[in-house]
Amino acid sequence: MEQSAQQAQQLDQLSSAPTVGSSPFAAFGMPGLAMPTPTAPLEPRPILELEGEEYEDELDALSDWVDDFLLPVYGAEVTTAAPWCLQWQEHDDVVAWLHALWLAYQQHKDPEAGLAGLFVWHRDFLTHAIAAIRAPGGPLSACMTSPDRPAHRILPGPPPSARTEKANAAEPEAPGSDEPGEPTP
Repeated sequence: MEQSAQQAQQLDQLSSAPTVGSSPFAAFGMPGLAMPTPTAPLEPRPILELEGEEYEDELDALSDWVDDFLLPVYGAEVTTAAPWCLQWQEHDDVVAWLHALWLAYQQHKDPEAGLAGLFVWHRDFLTHAIAAIRAPGGPLSACMTSPDRPAHRILPGPPPSARTEKANAAEPEAPGSDEPGEPTP
């Protein structure tokens, strides 16, 4: 228990911002030897919020991690109980799941996560994400269920709610719309 308390205290110290003048040279007034101003770490954004080149770059990096690390280590056999898709990048929900899993992996492999960081990633993230992605009724269920029969199919999602449909029907048509049967001004 004492060791856990010490680790928690150490994590608190490591995660707090350094105090002003914490450089050992600050007292001597030596310019250029003060501690550099820490830059704020980039806040990760969900991949589906990215656009254009930023999205493509993130998807390329994610694909490298999935193909070079995740699948060779955790990609168990493809079966009807655990489908996979060679075109998984076209399944937005799978991209979102895998991106979140990758971000969690990066966080938990960091030395600041401690010795149990990767165990926590396995227990809290990997198992759940893979089970959801590769479930028999999951997002890849219409895709490859046998390596001998590669397949790819995106299943249609649910339509908008009745409330949204009602709101869209109540909106007046914009002037100049090109709806069939309506004259264009």
